[in-house]
Amino acid sequence: MRPLPVVILLSGTGTNFSAIAARVRAGTLPIEIRAVVTDRPEAEGLRRAQALDITTHALPPRDYADRRLHDEALMAAIDSHSPALVVLAGYMRIFTAPLVRHYADRMLNIHPSLLPQFRGLDTHQRALSAGASEHGCSVHFVTEELDGGPVVAQAPVPIHADDTPATLAARVHAAEHRLYPQVLEWFATGRLRCNSGNIQFDGQPLNAPFRLEKLYEPAS
Repeated sequence: MRPLPVVILLSGTGTNFSAIAARVRAGTLPIEIRAVVTDRPEAEGLRRAQALDITTHALPPRDYADRRLHDEALMAAIDSHSPALVVLAGYMRIFTAPLVRHYADRMLNIHPSLLPQFRGLDTHQRALSAGASEHGCSVHFVTEELDGGPVVAQAPVPIHADDTPATLAARVHAAEHRLYPQVLEWFATGRLRCNSGNIQFDGQPLNAPFRLEKLYEPAS
C-alpha cells in the first residue's frame, strides 16, 4: 500500500504533529507528510518539522491584505504538494468558506472537547467552570460551521476534583496524541471516508462517533 500523501497545518508547539510523525517513522502509520504549513513563523511546530527534514511553509497573515488573499495563498501552498488529506493539528485560524469547500471531505481537525460541547477556545477552563465530570477530545471533518463538522471519534478524559486547566489539558493532550494517529490510519487504509458530510466506516454509515476509552493513560 502506498502511503497517503498529507499536508499538516499547525500554529503552535506541534505536539500532535510530533505524535503523528513518530508513528510514521515507526512504520505504523501509512502516510507521507509532504509538508507542514503554519500561519506563525515562530511556531515551535515549524522547527520540529524542519528537524525531520520535512518541507515547511510559513504564511503570516500580516503579509496579506485580507483573509481571502491569505487563504488563497494557503491553498496554493497546500495544493503544490497534492495531498489526499489535509490535517489540522492545532491550526488556530478560521478559514474562509471557499477554502473549506475546496477541501470538503478531505480535511480533518482535532478539537479539545467532546463535541458538540465547548466549541471554540478555552475548552479546559470552560469544562471545569461548568462542573463537568468528563472532558476529552474529538476528531472531526471540517465544515463551514466552526467545530461543527461530523465527528469520527472521541476520547473521554475524567475530570478530577483537584484539576486545573493545566492538569486537565495534559491528560487531554495525551489522549489527542493517540486518537489522531488512529483516525489517520483509518483514513489512510481506506476504512474511513466522508462523502458530502456523511461518514462511512468499512463501507457502512457511521451513525455515532467512536468512543475510544482511556487513551489518556500511558500505553502499556
